[in-house]
Amino acid sequence: MGSRLCNQLFHASYVSGAFGTEWSVKYNQQEICALKGSTVFMNGTFSHPEGLTVTEKFWFIHAVPGVEPTDLSKESDYSGRVECLTDDQKHFSLKLSDVVKKDEHQFRFRIITNEEKGRWTGEPGVQLRVTGELIISLSSYKTQLWIQKAPEEVTEGQTADLTCKTTCSLTDPTFIWYKNGRPLTTKTIKNNQLHLQMISSEDAGSYSCVVGGSQHLHSTAHSLRVRYPPKNISVSINPSGEIVEGSSVTLTCSSDANPPVKNYTWFKEGETSPVGSGQNYSIISITADHTGLYYCVAQNDHGAERSAGVPVFFKVTEQSDTVSKTEASVSEREDSAIPPLNWRQGTPGFIQPI
Repeated sequence: MGSRLCNQLFHASYVSGAFGTEWSVKYNQQEICALKGSTVFMNGTFSHPEGLTVTEKFWFIHAVPGVEPTDLSKESDYSGRVECLTDDQKHFSLKLSDVVKKDEHQFRFRIITNEEKGRWTGEPGVQLRVTGELIISLSSYKTQLWIQKAPEEVTEGQTADLTCKTTCSLTDPTFIWYKNGRPLTTKTIKNNQLHLQMISSEDAGSYSCVVGGSQHLHSTAHSLRVRYPPKNISVSINPSGEIVEGSSVTLTCSSDANPPVKNYTWFKEGETSPVGSGQNYSIISITADHTGLYYCVAQNDHGAERSAGVPVFFKVTEQSDTVSKTEASVSEREDSAIPPLNWRQGTPGFIQPI
């Protein structure tokens, strides 16, 4: 990515020469802010007195009084990373690749001509600042009241802004936001802010940002946690098969909440007083009085929610035995009421009762 310019200040260094024409070095930017790992350009124009022939043009960073500075391209730290460009219209440009933090220097352009005194340095040069990281800060608010929260947590229903910051000010940058490693395309992005409106538990996750064109440089991941009341309340029954009169059954309440549920309360439909508390509710030696619909209410610091009613009924096995015995006794009575029959020989081939 090309450099981001902190400002568009115009600076010129000039003086009248012996031949009546000015020495002049004009930098397009006095200060540049660049992202670590990016490519930066420093541009400007120059002029020199007539009658002189330019023999060398280069950039340098170390200025020592009375000592001719060293061409930046010949320094080991910049070998292969710098390129000095000029044209016939006396435009000059320094291309610096793979910017690192230690590149923060004052960069100056130097002109050397065929005359011993025909040398000129453009002062004060261009100050390069490097932002080595992107930082995310969080502010959240509800209605018109702004509330500064701990940077990791917000409450469901609030609105929050995530801000991507750099250590120096970039000019007209574009920002790309990521959640859990994937780019966000559905959220509103304004300048360097990610606007999260009416936050829900689904907005929880790990957020990071990059500057457009420098996707290799992610900010440190920012973990956003959302506080919300219990939801998705459900009740399970153990054992799950048919319940036999006199046996035991346990109801368990489950929910999704942040922070976790503090209190579980159990109710039976049609009754106003709770029948139990705790995540589990057990009925020992179930009888007909226990049959009905049961539900739980889960509560944390942000609210409470109830589950749907779950039916608890049982099968009376003794009744089936009673019915069988009754049927058997009825069958016996019916059999005893049938009189005995005597048989005699009648028409050949037939036997008739007497």
